[in-house]
Amino acid sequence: MTAIPTPSAIWLITGVSSGFGRALAEAVLARGDRVVGTVRNASQIAAFEQMSPDGFAHGVVLDVTDSTAVPHAIAEALSHAGTIDVLVNNAGYGLFGALEEVSDAEARQVFETNFFGTVNTIRAVLPHFRQRGSGHIVNLSSVAGLIGIAGCSFYCASKHAVEGLSESLARELKPFGVHVTLVEPGGFRTNFAGDSLRWSEAVEPAYAESVGRIREQMSHYHGTQSGDPTKAAAAIIQAVRAEPPPLRLPLGPDAVSVVRDKLASLQDNLDAWLEVSSATDFDQ
Repeated sequence: MTAIPTPSAIWLITGVSSGFGRALAEAVLARGDRVVGTVRNASQIAAFEQMSPDGFAHGVVLDVTDSTAVPHAIAEALSHAGTIDVLVNNAGYGLFGALEEVSDAEARQVFETNFFGTVNTIRAVLPHFRQRGSGHIVNLSSVAGLIGIAGCSFYCASKHAVEGLSESLARELKPFGVHVTLVEPGGFRTNFAGDSLRWSEAVEPAYAESVGRIREQMSHYHGTQSGDPTKAAAAIIQAVRAEPPPLRLPLGPDAVSVVRDKLASLQDNLDAWLEVSSATDFDQ
């Protein structure tokens, strides 16, 4: 891995009002790059733009789930900045609850934000990246995109979808010189487990011993996570500047442990069923 010197870059980061989005915007601005950041409400623009007295921060109102509004927001960003070098899909939220507890509306909404919101911004930016023959897409996934976790099956599913999309997209875009990186954080002290976290409205008593325990754990989790968002932001910038950049960037010792355990579990499962798995071709 080699860090490559780059001139001032222009980043488009979704969801810069808090969490990873804000920490990354602060770090990017601190190194002299420019940021076009999306927020949900116009009232949030002033606070974001005040992060850069030099005018390097420009706020755009955007709901990433609005597929008709996204192209206009990207066009505004390009009109203001002239180009986009890095797209960071950070906007998203957690949804907890057993599969039986989560309603169709709740499940579809988390996919609209976490998955289709990511698709919407990528589709709007890709023609620009292809035409210029460069660009970098950074998609915020999670350790929940690597493993299944009881009590948040739909959130895990939305992040697994981002993982599959990103891996395929990296192959599609390689001929155009466009990179894709998946960021897979563990527990970080953002607002994920605070006001951003949503629980299913329905509560099924049958899951008291499983999902009920997770509800109890999560009620004390916010503000206790060991991960530092500022250090996560520095790591993301390092990955974007690397040559070649990584496809996956787990963040945090807990995330590294999840990856190692997942790989070991896959290997164990493969070995245990290797004979059965390998005996399905037509007889020669």
